[in-house]
Amino acid sequence: MNFELDEFHEGFRKKVAGLARIHAAPYARKRDVQGTFPFEVMENLAEEGLLGIGVPKSYKGLGLDPVCLILAIEELARCDGASALTLAAHSLACGHILQMGDEAQKRKFLPAMASGRSLGAWALAEVRSGSDAASLRTRAEKKPGGWVLNGTKMFVTQGSVAGVYIIMARTGPDQDRHGISAFIIEADTPGLRPVARLDKIGCRASDTAVVRLKDVWVPEDSLLGQKGRGLVDALGILDQGRVGIGAMAVGLGQAALEASLAFARRRKQFGRTIASFQAIQWMLADMATEISAARLLVYRAAFLAAQGAPCTMQASMAKLYASEAATRAANKAVQIHGGYGCLRSYPVERYLRDAKICEIGEGTSEIQRLIIARELMKTI
Repeated sequence: MNFELDEFHEGFRKKVAGLARIHAAPYARKRDVQGTFPFEVMENLAEEGLLGIGVPKSYKGLGLDPVCLILAIEELARCDGASALTLAAHSLACGHILQMGDEAQKRKFLPAMASGRSLGAWALAEVRSGSDAASLRTRAEKKPGGWVLNGTKMFVTQGSVAGVYIIMARTGPDQDRHGISAFIIEADTPGLRPVARLDKIGCRASDTAVVRLKDVWVPEDSLLGQKGRGLVDALGILDQGRVGIGAMAVGLGQAALEASLAFARRRKQFGRTIASFQAIQWMLADMATEISAARLLVYRAAFLAAQGAPCTMQASMAKLYASEAATRAANKAVQIHGGYGCLRSYPVERYLRDAKICEIGEGTSEIQRLIIARELMKTI
């Protein structure tokens, strides 16, 4: 049993950490305040092949394992949560095509996505359909030679900047989880239109939008996977997505800890640094312990995914614990900084807002607890 990264993975982590410090960190605060998408960061990541980490080399990707992907997301999040979320969402779309697409679909879409020429968006949620994904109303009607889609998607990451959308739409009876299918739709398809960019509490530079589909005609080969298995497939894809959000949370929590340590060592009150006070030390100790535990949960889930082993429960555990631990760590960071923690010129308030997103995206904490309990019941 080995709890350390091997030489290759540690080298990869250090490489991404260096790139993140150079390209993602310097303007993270400005992008957050202005809500501007990190195009330059994505371009720099694309030049290094990092938008195709899990895409096989035969489709112009790096062909690396899920551990490399979560390491990249973690290191990006230490510098900029929005850039980490962008990579995670893009990789989710790539993973869905890689796992469920046919050979023609893989060769058509994956090389452009791996190179960064086309960002991916993954659209499941709707205005009235969030945790209850089976209640979605976007509908795909079979027509000669293809399908026509109508509906509105909510909370679509990369919703207004993507080149490729994976859309879940109903192809069977209402409320039937086996009546939902997935479709690959290109951004320039007539009738597909982002109608609103959402102003979020955290990860503000990450693009999140409402996407409307009005009489969107797509050919038959746009169906991704089998008809009626879109939601079933999506729930499997979400296992990997949740590990990614867990990694993002670990990165944010680590950033909050590092900022707090640095501040506590230089901030003086009552004639000495606040790092010498037990109250501060205990907060730092709790932060370090919980983030270390979260990292182990995330790495375990990523390791299982890399082995092709089932990891539904482990992914939900990692996402649940890491996201809540990151929020606790960021909240303590604000407390340690005192009044300075409430200023936008200090990064810890951004870490707190970004961490909260991790408790909701890719399934809320409540849904993760339901999944974990359901998986436990299978063992009885």
